[in-house]
Amino acid sequence: MSAEDERAASPRDEEWPEAEKAEKLARGAALKWASGVFYRPEKLEGLGHYRSRETQRNSSIQSRLKSTVQSYLEGVSAGLEQLRSAAQEVQSVCQDLGAARWALLDSADHFQGLQQMRALVEKHVQLASVVQVLPQIFSVQEVFSHTLQLLHGQRLLEAHAELMMGEHLRDDILSQLHLRGLSSAQTTVLSYFSGLQQLNETLAKQLWDIVGSSLRLGREGPVLFVTAVRIIEREEKIDDTLLLEATFLPPGRPKGWRQKFYHVLQDTITGPRFCAAHVDAEGPGLARHLAALQKDIVSELRVVKDLMVQCVPAHYNILSVCTTTYHQALTSHLQEILREDLDKQGLFLLLEWALHVYHSPEMMGHPDLLPEVDVSALGPLMSPELVDQTERRYVVKVKASVLEWMQRTLEVEFKEWFREEEPETDHQGFFQSALPVIVMQMLNENIQVASLINDSLQQKVYNMALEELEAFLGRLREALVQCGKEHQQDRAVPKYYVSYLLAMLNNNLALSNSVSSLHPNTAHREVPASLRAALDRMQKKACQLLLEELLLDLQPLCLQLPSRKWLSGSQLVGSMCEVIDKYAKHFSRVRKPIFTLLLMESELLVASQYLRALMQRKMVCKSEEERGQLCDRLLQDTTQLRELFCGLGLDQSQQSLEAVFALRELICLKDPALLSLEVLGFITKYPDASDEHISTLLDLRGDVSKEVRHVVLEMMAQHPQVLPEGYRPIFSTILVPVPELPFCLRKGKCA
Repeated sequence: MSAEDERAASPRDEEWPEAEKAEKLARGAALKWASGVFYRPEKLEGLGHYRSRETQRNSSIQSRLKSTVQSYLEGVSAGLEQLRSAAQEVQSVCQDLGAARWALLDSADHFQGLQQMRALVEKHVQLASVVQVLPQIFSVQEVFSHTLQLLHGQRLLEAHAELMMGEHLRDDILSQLHLRGLSSAQTTVLSYFSGLQQLNETLAKQLWDIVGSSLRLGREGPVLFVTAVRIIEREEKIDDTLLLEATFLPPGRPKGWRQKFYHVLQDTITGPRFCAAHVDAEGPGLARHLAALQKDIVSELRVVKDLMVQCVPAHYNILSVCTTTYHQALTSHLQEILREDLDKQGLFLLLEWALHVYHSPEMMGHPDLLPEVDVSALGPLMSPELVDQTERRYVVKVKASVLEWMQRTLEVEFKEWFREEEPETDHQGFFQSALPVIVMQMLNENIQVASLINDSLQQKVYNMALEELEAFLGRLREALVQCGKEHQQDRAVPKYYVSYLLAMLNNNLALSNSVSSLHPNTAHREVPASLRAALDRMQKKACQLLLEELLLDLQPLCLQLPSRKWLSGSQLVGSMCEVIDKYAKHFSRVRKPIFTLLLMESELLVASQYLRALMQRKMVCKSEEERGQLCDRLLQDTTQLRELFCGLGLDQSQQSLEAVFALRELICLKDPALLSLEVLGFITKYPDASDEHISTLLDLRGDVSKEVRHVVLEMMAQHPQVLPEGYRPIFSTILVPVPELPFCLRKGKCA
């Protein structure tokens, strides 16, 4: 391209950059097409053909472009001509408007005279309106009387139509006066139409009486009820219209009769039946009251659902309103009843009624009420807090009842102790009484009754039952102690004291075995540690009283030990065996675990009493011969006692008489110099033996010098003993008497 062409193209490129871009794109597309067509040498032969075809195509495109541009130019020319014509017409209109404006300004003075004519016309129109309504105004009192007659005849729709006409006439007059600011005249109009107020009150009274009897009318005939609803809806429409206009609100509007309808219906539902002052707080009276409520509510809701729903518009939601009203009224009513001092039966009835009966198919879940009646969305009849509070009150009442019954059972139990016959026996011959059966049956019944309400109350009653059982065991133990004191004063009373103690042990075992069955959850029947401890204390106290009785019979015999007569072959231990055997026969009337325990404790008592007697410093062996006699006697007595207890069923490994055999070895030792080794073995086996015990045994030998005694005691001091776990102490229960001084000074001041 030459320089002139570039200079000529430059302004055009600057003015039409899109054209340059389009040209470049076209050249690029042509080049791409040519390279695709003529990429082989043999294709160049058709170059002339392609050139002629493209020339024809360009000519066709150029002719179409020229035609399009020509049509656009013709359109532009026509548009310009139309704009020129419109401008001329606008100018002509402006000229005409200016002429009209000047004409109006010239005739403005003539319009002032028409103002007076306009005022006269308005006044004439008003007077014409007044003339038209004068017959109605003059007949107002007559209409009032006729309307009152219609009301007395219960022709409510006709009466209400005339009442609406009277109100409409009055409201129109008052509205006109209000618009003209004639407030003083409104008082006169209201006075003239004062009869409307009486008619309104009479009609309203009849309407509310009908609404108040709606449940009865629903069964007998709903005509009056439907009429009342139609009148209420008419008044609601009038209220809505006046409130929407909001220019003038006549006196007594809005009446709000639909809202009053709901209030009257709710007052009818929450009538005298929900008054707590008329409710008997005792169980039977409260049960009758709740049963009557259940029957009436179901019956009335069926009337509402089947009959009254069809008598009112759907937007009244009368079934939902009645259901909610009954629910709320019952909630308040139950709260009022709970403010009374109810007995346990009353509290149980309320809990059962609120938590189970209310939602059951016998009441709100009645098949005739479902699915339209649904109280699940209204919340619980008693709040969780109130339920918990009521449950606690119920538990308190049950606790007082249980305490009274247990105290009475305890009194009857100990009254039977003083009978002239032994306690009852079961089929196996074991002594027993009705006490555990009565106590467990009473507790179990209360727990089972509580389970009818819910798990929470059952758990509360279960915890209370365990607490009361523990307290009862404490009182039973105190009664045993008191009875034991009275028996010690006169052992002939009660006559069968031992038998009743044994029966008490069997009773305690029965209670211990039955406690776990009280637990509501069969998978977790653990007895609390405190209750287990109370049962153990009760068992130990009964065993202690039995052992004290055995001790009283053994003490006269033990007081004769040791003595010269005893050494020479007395039948003292034989008598002791007879006493033990007598008590063992009594012990056989208790079940095996207690029987074994009594045998072990009796054997320990005998062994400790035998050892205590030996340590009373009553005798000292004077020679080796006496020591031999003492060893023989100890062997014979201990063997006889051991064989007795083995024959009674107590294994030798469970006996404490082995301590007497060990003590015999100390006395039989020939060489006192070896005592330190023998004593070391003795205290190793019986670590609760003290220096005083060993010293007393050494005194019993009669041949231990001070030096040997000192060596023995020194050895004991060097080898202090610790009681192993599970060790049954025997010597720690034996008190050693203080040795008497060889001489004493006379009373008086020292020189």
